[in-house]
Amino acid sequence: MALKVGVLCGGRSAEREVSLRSGEAVYQALLNCGYDVVKIDVGFDIAEQIKQHQIELAFLALHGKYGEDGTIQGLLELLDIPYTGSGVLASAIAINKITTKKLFKLEGIPTPDFTVITRNEVSNLGLDQACKKALDLVGLPAVVKANTQGSTIGISFVHQAEQMGAAIEESLKYDQDVLVEKFISGMEVTASVLGNQDPVALPLIEITSVTGVYDYQAKYTPGMSDHIIPPRLPEETQNKIKQLAVKAFQVLGCRGLGRVDFMVQGSEVYALEVNTLPGMTATSLFPDAARYAGMEFPQLVDKLVKLALEK
Repeated sequence: MALKVGVLCGGRSAEREVSLRSGEAVYQALLNCGYDVVKIDVGFDIAEQIKQHQIELAFLALHGKYGEDGTIQGLLELLDIPYTGSGVLASAIAINKITTKKLFKLEGIPTPDFTVITRNEVSNLGLDQACKKALDLVGLPAVVKANTQGSTIGISFVHQAEQMGAAIEESLKYDQDVLVEKFISGMEVTASVLGNQDPVALPLIEITSVTGVYDYQAKYTPGMSDHIIPPRLPEETQNKIKQLAVKAFQVLGCRGLGRVDFMVQGSEVYALEVNTLPGMTATSLFPDAARYAGMEFPQLVDKLVKLALEK
């Protein structure tokens, strides 16, 4: 009898629409693989829905808060249902950009210089003092990011000092902590990692966008960005990125799948963040990397189910 798989998608995060598209793609692929599959839009009644559909494995096609942050993983642990991707702790760490970067620093994984601005600081000291701190410690240009958002939601690029205040306020709409990071000018490269005990980095992807910024619009609008496989980098640099990607994946305790984003400036490589549930849409990076490695989308989805069942 076929394994009953529930594709969990949608949810309550700012990335809901992307998640629904990922969920539909995964749902169709699982059907093609012969699984008994149901698609579940994750709401407040998710525990009841899981029990009602009697799913034996959860395929997580969620992005952002309540899906990629360890919360749904904790629920599935309580219900004793295996699921795709990383566990509770790795998920919670990876979605927290600040904690991730602190671990990178601790483990010797190169990452751009950064500082943290909290909502408390802005309330107590004022926005001007928060801007001064960011400019003194990081300088310009800088990237201002909401700490626990994905899909470039709540992100601003600051090239002039007077832009810093608005950028911090924009990120604070989404999170109580803001990451202010040194902007690295160069090539954006992403490394998809697949596996549990012995993870491997799939072929790297160089990302270019029509606007010059790989933002929400560029990510999810066909024709707005290009994925170049392999990237236009020396083999030695590509190997270095792959090694760093696997190290980052393991340092955070990830399993199943993940995507590590990098900036390359000359011969220097900088790790930015780890995505534990990368997009699975028609324009997504992880399926592109797998396809280049000879793994079509249904085969990739089947592999992720099998990895989820490993102890």
